[in-house]
Amino acid sequence: MSTDNRPWPRAAALVVVWSSGFVGAELGAAHASPDTLLTWRFLLTAGLLAPWALRALASFDRREWARQAALALLCQCLYLGGVFLAAAQGVPAGTSALIAALQPALVLTAAVLLDGRRPRPAHLLGLALGTTGVALTALGDLGAGVALAALALPLAAMLSLTAGTLLQQRWGGAQPLSRTLAAQALFAALATTAWTAATGDLTPPASTGFWVAVAWSVASGIGSYALYYLVTARDGAARASTLLYLTPATTALWALPMFGQPIRPVTVLGLLISGAAVVLLAAPDEARPRNRGRFRGRVARQGAP
Repeated sequence: MSTDNRPWPRAAALVVVWSSGFVGAELGAAHASPDTLLTWRFLLTAGLLAPWALRALASFDRREWARQAALALLCQCLYLGGVFLAAAQGVPAGTSALIAALQPALVLTAAVLLDGRRPRPAHLLGLALGTTGVALTALGDLGAGVALAALALPLAAMLSLTAGTLLQQRWGGAQPLSRTLAAQALFAALATTAWTAATGDLTPPASTGFWVAVAWSVASGIGSYALYYLVTARDGAARASTLLYLTPATTALWALPMFGQPIRPVTVLGLLISGAAVVLLAAPDEARPRNRGRFRGRVARQGAP
């Protein structure tokens, strides 16, 4: 871990860039359907990562390709599909970010239980507070006219990402990150292209705003991963994970001037309660395992919007 005593510039950059992914989903919702936007987002990302995809072709065996295909489905297609579709259905960007921010807590809890440990009371209280914060924000959205089915979309996306993260932890990370991301981008591009072509929405709209949204989403996706792993390497995984809990409030601040999405009092209350949950969930887990399990190590992170 780095001894740099001024880590705040990269920490601030991580929070801003990570939250920009949810803003990109909201930005694209005004110009095209979610499947069209995601297809071109994945196609451009796969094109940029093509050199690393070629290296993956030369080094991955069939089992590794099958694993990357499963992770691409869960952590890319279904997760981002849920986030982008929620934006199209009117779910505020800050709400999607808040629900997504519960993912590391859910992964931590699942990993602790699967590893045969007792969760600490502080972690259980943190989960309860985090859930309460999300529920309050969701109630505020319902009162503002957002459909209940629409709010289920970011929740389903978060659960898909959680499942993918747990699978990644179980399988391990022996392959270079650049190659696994390139392989997943390739699979996601193929899957979404096939789906969108079948629905008849593959042709991009002739608007500058659409390509701005696509470029925004590609840059935020690649930039989020780069900054996350930079902070992890310099400041530790715990710091990187904790910083991501600041993204819901940051996303809400993005959405206020860009889309006119109001920050309601109940939203502020939900964010404050979730912030208290962050402090509790960031506490180290010192419980001794009852048996040696398979889910040790740092919590993996995937699927930045």
